[in-house]
Amino acid sequence: MKIEQNRWTEGKGWEPAPPGKLGRSADLVLLFGSRNILKSGAQVDLIKKAFPKAHLLGCSTAGEIYDTQVTDDSLVMTAIQFEHTRINGTRIKIGEVKDSFQAGERLAQSLDQKGLVHVFVLSDGLKINGSDLVRGLTKNLPPEVSITGGLSGDGEYFLETFVLWDGPAEREAVAILGLYGDRLKIGYGSLGGWDSFGPERLITRSEGNVLYELDGKSALDLYKNYLGEHAKGLPATGLLFPLSLRMQEGETGVVRTILSINEKDKSMVFAGDVPQGAYARLMKANFDRLIDGSIGAAKTSREALGAAPADLAVLISCVGRKLVLKQRIEEEVEGVRDVMGARTVLTGFYSYGEISPFTHNAKCELHNQTMTITTFSER
Repeated sequence: MKIEQNRWTEGKGWEPAPPGKLGRSADLVLLFGSRNILKSGAQVDLIKKAFPKAHLLGCSTAGEIYDTQVTDDSLVMTAIQFEHTRINGTRIKIGEVKDSFQAGERLAQSLDQKGLVHVFVLSDGLKINGSDLVRGLTKNLPPEVSITGGLSGDGEYFLETFVLWDGPAEREAVAILGLYGDRLKIGYGSLGGWDSFGPERLITRSEGNVLYELDGKSALDLYKNYLGEHAKGLPATGLLFPLSLRMQEGETGVVRTILSINEKDKSMVFAGDVPQGAYARLMKANFDRLIDGSIGAAKTSREALGAAPADLAVLISCVGRKLVLKQRIEEEVEGVRDVMGARTVLTGFYSYGEISPFTHNAKCELHNQTMTITTFSER
């Protein structure tokens, strides 16, 4: 596997050099950038010309990861030449299907499944129910095929998100990449690091990813009461106080963050399901545990590859972690570098949701507020 990585910003242009070193030998280019850069399309067009035979896959973000640096308003480009791996992909518009489950179903069915070892998915971050998308994918893929990916972002604005696959960046789209071949090794891990607080409450009324009532009371009113002054900044400030959900005693909970609120019916829309009958509890940040969570995810994804180091690691971390860690944000990426070693190329973005099993042999789920890492190595 050969990799070329470059970054573009308005002030500095392309660094360390304009893209194109791999040229016609590149098979895939990953693109993570701000909404405005992807909408303009100018740099994407340049990349298409620099790598004429490569598939392009990418999305808008809430921050871009370039090695151990985290930036905003940039475009991070990672071109990959595979030696023993075949790739294929496709995309779908959300309006072409009836719901998020069917979007996952259609995408999975569109892939040739012979020799398929891994699926990487990038999705719209605002109009999708990520839990249903994952269910649609997993139901229609062989059980041995792993799935990772994330929901695209739009900084702290929550206005519109973009996904691209071999064309212009599009709103309300989902794209998947299938990777084929027995020489490709995949690792993955996903960990959080948030602390629960306050009483656990029963979800007494919800529909899919829309939450109405906790313990028979307005969920939004209860949530605002806990947030205090932070409630004025909803939905963005909700990223600082996610919900931990569990269905039964002893179960590993999943974390959910808010996408939007509705003052009229006092509801809250989350990135994934908030099932009626589940138990919910508020969470808050613990700085050191957030960074430890990133290191733990890196160790899990690295160990799955065995003795050989990863060629590439794709990091997808939640925007809520970025808002909490602020000037310490690069510490979580530096922790990943320490685990991976100097050889591994790091790329990725800050998201509105992360898709991965927690560990190997666990089921794939939508997560919020985690650091999710996918590692790739060819042998």
